Amino acid sequence: MKENSNNLVIEKDKIMNKYYAGIGSRKTPPEILFLMSKIAIFLSENNYILRSGGASGADSAFSKNIDDNKKQIFLPWKGFNNNWDYKYPITEKSLKIAEEFHPAWERCSSGARKLHARNVFQVLGYDLDSPSEFIICWTKGGKLVGGTAQGLRIAIKHNIKIYNLAIEKDKKYWEEKIKNIDE
Repeated sequence: MKENSNNLVIEKDKIMNKYYAGIGSRKTPPEILFLMSKIAIFLSENNYILRSGGASGADSAFSKNIDDNKKQIFLPWKGFNNNWDYKYPITEKSLKIAEEFHPAWERCSSGARKLHARNVFQVLGYDLDSPSEFIICWTKGGKLVGGTAQGLRIAIKHNIKIYNLAIEKDKKYWEEKIKNIDE
């Protein structure tokens, strides 16, 4: 593999974009939301494409300062969180994968199932075959909790690196990486 002048990885005449998932709780603390925004800018400037879910909190913090061509926002339905840019419809295959990773699928409503299915795309890509390089998130106590846990379970199964900003070493890693970004 080598990088061309646009920092896209070229492998056997195939151009591969660099993706990461920026996800987390709707109740992410404000100082972490600010850090997420700065991380997203840094990664965008380094030719990474954000994958997120359009929810309030962490998802919005990652996506708010990023150009549309540098992000993929996977919505569970058109109009979710007042977002009408529905480019990636939920598929039967994404629902099947979501079911495989959810501990209580039978108790989920149709809407909850679509929310979990969109998490599959954030981690594995819309084609379900171009996984994110890593996940950046915040969950309470750094644990597998809430809706974010669905994406994290999928990432763990696929050996995708997870940086949880609720864990001090992960937070420090990103603070050091982005320390030269203007506020």
